[in-house]
This record gives sequence, C-alpha cells and structure tokens, in this order.
Amino acid sequence: MAIKKARGALAAGGQGLVLASAALVGSVVLFSLATVSIALIPVGVGVFTTPRVLTLLRAHVNRRRLLAAQWSRVRIPVRYRPLPEDVRKGVTGQVERCSLMLRDPATWRDMRWLLADMTGGAVVAVLAPALILEGVFGLLLAAGLWKPIVEASGTYWYTFLPVDSGDTARLAALLGLVWMIVALHVNTRLVRAHFRLAAAVLNPGRQEELEQRIDRLTETRHDALDTSAAELRRIERDLHDGAQARLVAMGMNLGTIEALIEKDPAQAKELLSKARESSAEALTELRDLVRGIHPPVLAERGLGDAVRALALRLPVPAEVDVELPGRPDAPVESAAYFAVSEALTNAVKHSGADRVWVDMTYTDGALRISVTDNGKGGAVVGAGSGLSGVERRLGTFDGVLAVSSPAGGPTMVTMEIPCELF
Repeated sequence: MAIKKARGALAAGGQGLVLASAALVGSVVLFSLATVSIALIPVGVGVFTTPRVLTLLRAHVNRRRLLAAQWSRVRIPVRYRPLPEDVRKGVTGQVERCSLMLRDPATWRDMRWLLADMTGGAVVAVLAPALILEGVFGLLLAAGLWKPIVEASGTYWYTFLPVDSGDTARLAALLGLVWMIVALHVNTRLVRAHFRLAAAVLNPGRQEELEQRIDRLTETRHDALDTSAAELRRIERDLHDGAQARLVAMGMNLGTIEALIEKDPAQAKELLSKARESSAEALTELRDLVRGIHPPVLAERGLGDAVRALALRLPVPAEVDVELPGRPDAPVESAAYFAVSEALTNAVKHSGADRVWVDMTYTDGALRISVTDNGKGGAVVGAGSGLSGVERRLGTFDGVLAVSSPAGGPTMVTMEIPCELF
C-alpha cells in the first residue's frame, strides 16, 4: 500500500509539472494571441485570425478535458455550439465563422479559464512537484550540499529554517522528510483540485446548461429514431436476403423430396442433405442476427463478460480489465457494448495495432470505458467516422466521447455514460 501511494504521489508530481508547464506556456500564449486577435477585428485582420486562434484554444481546452478524465476522473463536458454545415467560403464565410464562434458562450468560458489556468491553476499544479523537489533538496543538504552553499553565500534559508552547519542541515533533512510525507497525502488531491478548478470555470451556468440539454436531447432523440429506423431496415434486409431465402429454398426442396421419395430415393436423399445444410446455415444466420441486436452473453452475463467475449474474437491480442460493482440498465449496457465493439473494430481495421487494452470502471455515478491501442494514431471524430456514430449512440444517454490519437499513436478512446448500477 505504501509503495502504491508513493508511486501515485510521484506520478501526480509529474502530472503537476506537465499541467503547470502547459498553464504557464500554452495558456499564456493562447490568451495573448486571442486577446490581440479579437482586438484586431475592427480593422479586419482579426476576422481571419480569430477563428484559427479560437480553434487552437478549443484544442488546448479539450486536451485538458481529456487529461482530467484520464488522470483524475473529473468529467468536464464539451459544450461548444456546432458550426452549421452550410457556412459559406471566402471572406463572407470567414466573417460568419468568426461571428458564430464569438457568439458561443463556451468561447468566453474558455477565455476565463485561460486566466484561471495561468494563475490559480498553475499554482495548484506546481505545488505537487514542488513538495517532492523540496523534500529531496532537504535530504541533499544533509548529505553535504549545505557546505558549498554556505561557503559561497552564507546562511541558507531552507523554507523557514536557517542552514549554516551540519546540525541545521540534518534538521533540514527532517523537514524535507515532512514535505515528502505531505506530498504522499496531498499530491493526487492537488492534481484533482487543478481539474476541479477547470471544471468550475468551464461548466456552463444552470440556465445555459438546461437550454443546451434540451437542444442535445432533441438532437439525440432524432438520432435515436433515425438509428432505430436504420436498424429495423437492416434486420428486414438481412432476414429477406439471408435466413428467409434459405428457408424458402428449403421448403421447395422438401416439396421436391415428397415427389421423389418413392420414384428416386437416391436423389431425395441428396436433397435431404442439402435441406439439412440450408437449415443449419439459416440457424447460424439467425443467431448472428440476434447477436447483432442484443448478444445473449450480454443479457446473461453482463457487460464485462460480453466485452471479454468480444475481445477473444479479435485477430490481435486484447486485455480487458473490468471493475464494475454491478450492472447498468439494459439500454445503457447495450449502448456501451456496441460502442466498445465499434471502437475495437476501428482499432483492428484502421490503426495497424498489434495490441489492444480495454478498461471499464464505475466512478462518480458514471460508467467509464477506455479502449487503447498501440497503432499509428490519427483517429478523429467527424463525418464518415465510425466514432461519430459512437458519439451519437452515447449522446442518447447524455454520455460523452473523448479521443486522444496523436500521429504515431497510441490512440485512446474514452467513453463516459452517467448511470446507476444495480
């Protein structure tokens, strides 16, 4: 337990260093660029630069959202208004795009977050590595580092302790141990506090959240109806072209067998064999069709075992780690299963990965699933992408999808669905 806690504190220290660097470099630069670009809109230059700068800003904020989910399991939903598909090209389109992005309340929340991130957020994040480094430095003072420091500049103040001799250096080592013990207990909380601060600034107000929720529910309702209609058409087509056609052929064969059973028993026997094969094929197709609607293993054994069974059928090695204290409602379970299935299919078909990892947990009232592969990366959520269908499927249950897929990999697809387990 102590070793695990120490590893967690060290990891949090590294995470805090990354977050502080991103805040003091990325957030400062983007705030400066965005402010200057918006100020230049009246002279015309900002109309062309602002959409690009705001796109970079959104990517920066979305990266922080992803890290919040991965490192501290803090969920910060994406609330940007989608740009209409019919935005015009040329100068007119640039003006329209700039206007739409500036009228989006999420843009101004992002700007406020930049201010919070490069001040309070940076301070909270840097405390995690600072506690560890300060503790290590206290031990180094006791190991002899105090001598050259005192000889060069006199008494050295280590935090609030004056160090000018071996005895005071040993006291500094004790104080350093205290800082390291404090780090063991607070580092992960400091990183989580950083993300909590980001969530407090980025989350919309109550009224705006309700309006966006109504719009989202309306959109996902239409998507759910369209998906349901498409699924019904697929089932009808598969039945008509597959099992139904085989059953009709089998019926015709049986009719022929009745006519031949006395005249030509050998041919009747051959047709019986074909009819038996057709019935077996029809049964297999019906089972596959049922499995595509709702896999029996999902209904009988739950999401964890269903995903394990799914992983066993993959052509690449897959590791599945499940920590679920119960089962969600059947619709949520089904949506999560098919979302994982789509993510695994994408990983196998498009990423060139030779290994896949699936992790499923339940925290803070949400089912969280991550699918990671060691492929070439470059996965995006957009029109024509299988991940856009996953996003729509999860959106029906107010779920979210986050994708981290830099060029060269790895790719991590993270899904969260608010739900209760039973």
